[in-house]
Amino acid sequence: MIKKSTLEKVIQNDLADIWSILDGNEKRRIVENFTTHTFKKNQIIYAEKEEPEYLWCLLKGKVKLYKDGIGGRQQILRLIRPVQYFGYRAYFAEEPYVSTAAAFEASVLGSIPMSVVKDLIQNNIKLAWFFIHELSRNLGGSDTKIVNLTQKHIRGRLAEALIALRESYGYEDDNSTIKIYMAREDLANLSNMTTSNAIRTLSGFVNEKILIVDGRRIKIINEAALRKISKFG
Repeated sequence: MIKKSTLEKVIQNDLADIWSILDGNEKRRIVENFTTHTFKKNQIIYAEKEEPEYLWCLLKGKVKLYKDGIGGRQQILRLIRPVQYFGYRAYFAEEPYVSTAAAFEASVLGSIPMSVVKDLIQNNIKLAWFFIHELSRNLGGSDTKIVNLTQKHIRGRLAEALIALRESYGYEDDNSTIKIYMAREDLANLSNMTTSNAIRTLSGFVNEKILIVDGRRIKIINEAALRKISKFG
């Protein structure tokens, strides 16, 4: 059980963008209703068609949002990084979840009941605008991704996925290795292609001296070239 003082410090640091727009009573309600959870790699956080109950915030680790497609193939819709909020859109839409959330690696998350969030929003216009802003950004990103996945060629889609991973998670201390280790199948699911196409395209980037690949470790050695491929697809 986390001490209240420790929990408040965690919330204040990790949920700073929300914490800063709450008054004293609102902060107290967040602390009283905030729960931390640990998830193992690939453990489901919530599943498609379940009823939404919580606002989720990733505190540590990585989370993927995905949808099962034809033949059981996954389409990764979005990768969540610390500190991002998710799981609330379905509640606002008054519908079940349309995707599944799972821990991509061992992760720590916080949750707040959406009923509490709704009460806070009704009395705090700044908090309402915060979620409007978040939803609008996510919608814009989804629109862009749909166009890219349907119009870009395979090389452009994979290059875009690698750039997105680099921008979301950054580099290791060597300033070139992307700080997320993905199986070829996951890269394929993120880029809307078959695993065999992802493997061939990665090999092509290696031969062009754009990447160095060592198992699941991907090192970008020519980011400018990768961005050019991503842009022109």
